[in-house]
Amino acid sequence: MSALLTGYARCSTDSQDLTAQREILLGLGVAKDRIYLDRGLTGTNRNRPGLDQALASVRAGDTLVVPKLDRLARSVPDARDIGDSLVARGVRLSLGGALYDPTDPMGKMFFNILATFAEFEVDLLRMRTREGMAVARAKGKLKGKQPKLSSRQQAHLVQLHQAGEHTIADLAELFSVSRPTVYRVLERARTNT
Repeated sequence: MSALLTGYARCSTDSQDLTAQREILLGLGVAKDRIYLDRGLTGTNRNRPGLDQALASVRAGDTLVVPKLDRLARSVPDARDIGDSLVARGVRLSLGGALYDPTDPMGKMFFNILATFAEFEVDLLRMRTREGMAVARAKGKLKGKQPKLSSRQQAHLVQLHQAGEHTIADLAELFSVSRPTVYRVLERARTNT
C-alpha cells in the first residue's frame, strides 16, 4: 500500500470560506476526497469532527497536510499532543508544504515556535475582544439580550398569573412566548418584591 496525503482545513466561523485553504491543499497534492474540513470551530476546541476523521484516516507512512499550523491547533500543548501522536504512529506532518521532522532539533524548535505564535495570536484576540466589550459596555452599547416582553407586558403577565385564571401555558400563548419565558418573568417578579 502506498503512502497517502490527507489534508485538513478549518475556519473559526460559519461565514468564513475554506476555498483558499482547499486550494493550498490541492496544490500540495492532496486528493479532493482526502480533504477533511471543520467549519465554525475554533482551534482551541479539541472536539473537531473533521480533524478526528483526518487523524483516523492516516496510517504509518502517510502524511497529514495542513495549510498552516494554526489551522491544526491554537495552543502549544495541543499542537505538541497532535504532533507527538502523529510521530508515534509513523505519520508525517506537512505544514504548508514543509515537512515537520521531530528528530531534527531545528525542525522541533520551528514547530514549537509556530505553535507559540498561534497560541499568542489567540490570546491577543481574546484580550482585544474583552477590551472592546468593556468599552462598549461603558458606553452603554453592550446591554445583552433584550427581554421578549416589555416591562409593562411583564407586569400584566404577573397580574394575570396572580389572579389565578390562567395557566402557564395560557399565558405563554397569550403573550406569544415560551413557557420558560413566563417562568422567568414570574421568578423575576418574585425576587424583586
